[in-house]
Amino acid sequence: MLRQLLLRLVFSFLVVIGSVVGAAAQLTDRQSEYYQGWLSTADRAENVIEANRASDASMEKLRSEINGYRDDFNKARSANTDRIQTLDSQLKALGAKPEDGSTEPEDIAKLRENLEDQLNGLKVPRIISEEAYSRANGLISEIDKILRERQRKEFLERGPSPLNPAHWAPAWTDVTEAARALVNETMANMRSDVARERLQEDGLAILILVSVSIVLLVFGRNWSEKAGDYLRRFGGSGSGVWTFVISLFRIILPWIGVAILVQAVVMTGVLGLRGALLVQEIPYWAAIVFFYDWIGRQVYLMGESQGFRELSARKINELRVYLDLLALMLILHELGLLFERIENISDATRAVVSFPVIAGTALLLLRVRLVRRSGDDEEAPDRATSGRAAGFSQLVEVLRRALFFLGIASPILAAIGYTNAAESIVFPAVKTLILIAALVIFQRFISVVYGWLTGQGDAARDSLFSVIVGFVLAILSLPVLALYWGARGSDLSEAWSRLLLGFDIGGVTISPTNFLTFAAVFAIGYMMTRLLQSGLRNSLLPKTSIDPGGQNAIVAGTGYVGVFLAALTAIVVAGFDMSSLAIVAGALSVGIGFGLQTIVSNFVSGIILLVERPISKGDWIDVNGMMGYVRDISVRSTRVETFDRTDVIVPNSDLISGVVTNYTRGNTIGRVIVPVGVAYGTDTRKVEKILGEIANAHPMVLANPAPSVVFQGFGADSLDFEIRAILRDVNWVLSVKSDINHEINRRFLEESIEIPFAQRDLWLRNPEVLLNPANRRESPGNSPSAKSPSDVSKTSNPVGLTEADMDSDGGDEV
Repeated sequence: MLRQLLLRLVFSFLVVIGSVVGAAAQLTDRQSEYYQGWLSTADRAENVIEANRASDASMEKLRSEINGYRDDFNKARSANTDRIQTLDSQLKALGAKPEDGSTEPEDIAKLRENLEDQLNGLKVPRIISEEAYSRANGLISEIDKILRERQRKEFLERGPSPLNPAHWAPAWTDVTEAARALVNETMANMRSDVARERLQEDGLAILILVSVSIVLLVFGRNWSEKAGDYLRRFGGSGSGVWTFVISLFRIILPWIGVAILVQAVVMTGVLGLRGALLVQEIPYWAAIVFFYDWIGRQVYLMGESQGFRELSARKINELRVYLDLLALMLILHELGLLFERIENISDATRAVVSFPVIAGTALLLLRVRLVRRSGDDEEAPDRATSGRAAGFSQLVEVLRRALFFLGIASPILAAIGYTNAAESIVFPAVKTLILIAALVIFQRFISVVYGWLTGQGDAARDSLFSVIVGFVLAILSLPVLALYWGARGSDLSEAWSRLLLGFDIGGVTISPTNFLTFAAVFAIGYMMTRLLQSGLRNSLLPKTSIDPGGQNAIVAGTGYVGVFLAALTAIVVAGFDMSSLAIVAGALSVGIGFGLQTIVSNFVSGIILLVERPISKGDWIDVNGMMGYVRDISVRSTRVETFDRTDVIVPNSDLISGVVTNYTRGNTIGRVIVPVGVAYGTDTRKVEKILGEIANAHPMVLANPAPSVVFQGFGADSLDFEIRAILRDVNWVLSVKSDINHEINRRFLEESIEIPFAQRDLWLRNPEVLLNPANRRESPGNSPSAKSPSDVSKTSNPVGLTEADMDSDGGDEV
């Protein structure tokens, strides 16, 4: 009874909650209305796509409308996720439905039915949003495909040739009529009453704007220099930081003056439609002129700071003229596009008007390419280039070849009628060239600021920070380059949207959001691990009685565990579902078992070394015949410093599976053995007493156990003794051995005890043969052809022996 009562109470509670949530989760009237609007828009978009007769502007507007719907549906796809997961968990807790025809308790059946109703109600908006999102995504893809196809056709479209004289007169007529219409329109507006009334009403404001504009245009540069003198008081004088800032003010203040002057002209009301469209473009054109001139000035300042090593002052001034002319060509190109948009001219007139601008721009690109060519041959033998300079030179050479190709190809394309293709190549090339120059200048400025703040000075320009800044600037410039070369803004926004959605790898979705989340959480965990290691190493462990090797093992183990936990936490927080990678991980484990078994073996051996600690940092070990001190134990290998100060990297598996002698394991007490030989006939008891006194007198020798002197036996040349003593610190064994040998030599000299050395007696088996006169006459030395020793000494000198010619191990020394 109690169990049934509890089930009914729970059921009643869930019914109340479910009714509220379910009602909220169903499509409301507003949502239904929104969805119907989407269906209407989608049907209209399908008709427009099928007809393919709408203008590009209409297509872009329709695409923007669909993209708004798609964003909303994308947000709705993830709605009620937590609630759905909760309901799924509740249904799993109830277990599976009976399938063998049996019935379950009534309360459980009603509870299951209620939970399923709630779950279905919550899934309705998500299912609808998923379907709508897929449809919107498909429509946007089709519109983009149509617009790209139109761009391709426009790029490859061939029109009238501008070299045909038949098109020159109509083109001149169109230009003169457009100019005359502009002048007549402006004069008519100036004589109108509306213009007079506006002048009367806004005359004072117009006068003030004109005055401010003139002041900025005339005095803006001087004010910039004075502002620079004031800013240099804060430091950084001579670093080039404030010079760069001043150069920006030199173009910003005059440009503001131009923008104010344009606003004053617009306020007069004397401009017609053509004049208004023309004047609105003047601030943009002024920005082009000021920016290109600023680029040229920065190039001159960079050359001046380098002593004009790369380019002479004359060459840089020539380059500045070309940059100013390129700015003028871009303005003429923009003016031609505006002329086409206002007057709706023919293709022949457009080709004739555009051709001089294209040809002039291509000629300027060729001149820019040749600016440095004459200086290279003269300066190349005297200039040593670094690796970075060589890489930059290669980039410059690639740009030269590209400029040469574009300078030749663009006029040819325009001459044969491919005006769109020529314009789409030559003017983006100019903008790209200027953008690259601006990136180099800004990278240099940021590096200079970094060098000023860090105190590195000019060295910061070749630092890693400078390279990273250049890489970041290059990445940020990619969207701008894409726009220069024909990409639409909607293409970039679409690429960004797809990037935000992420990409799937083995069932795991990786997006910038969860990737940055993973990186941030892992970075925080990693820094906390390092802080914990630092605290253990410097504060906590030194106050304990744990030996240095144990302290190092604890710190290293903490680091490994901390990094593992940081990675695991980052994966969970970022929302990566690693269950789908289980099969892939199982397959990789087989490859790891065969291909990486050595690395895995070393890794496991490193863990064993840190846990069991058969060797510790600072131990004196002998492994594979190599002696040295353990300096570092990592996961894969151990670094051993030998006595000749060289580092040897020993795989951890060798330390676990091989034979290792640890001379300082647990303590530094060790034994020293000093062999001594004395001449035959010496009093052995006296020798034993002297050696014992020498051993006991050394401060490094322990009194307990006491040192011993052993009479080893009778050697080939001497009576052999050994001093065997236990040292306080075995690391001093060589020094102790040397001290004992010095003391033995001194005491033996005092006691007249001889230390023998190897001696050999030579026995001749048949000496009488050498004394026989007959044999002496037959000897080669008495033949007529033999030379006397004096003759030999006169003709040649004996070959001198050096220490390198003597084998130290071939003698009979003791």
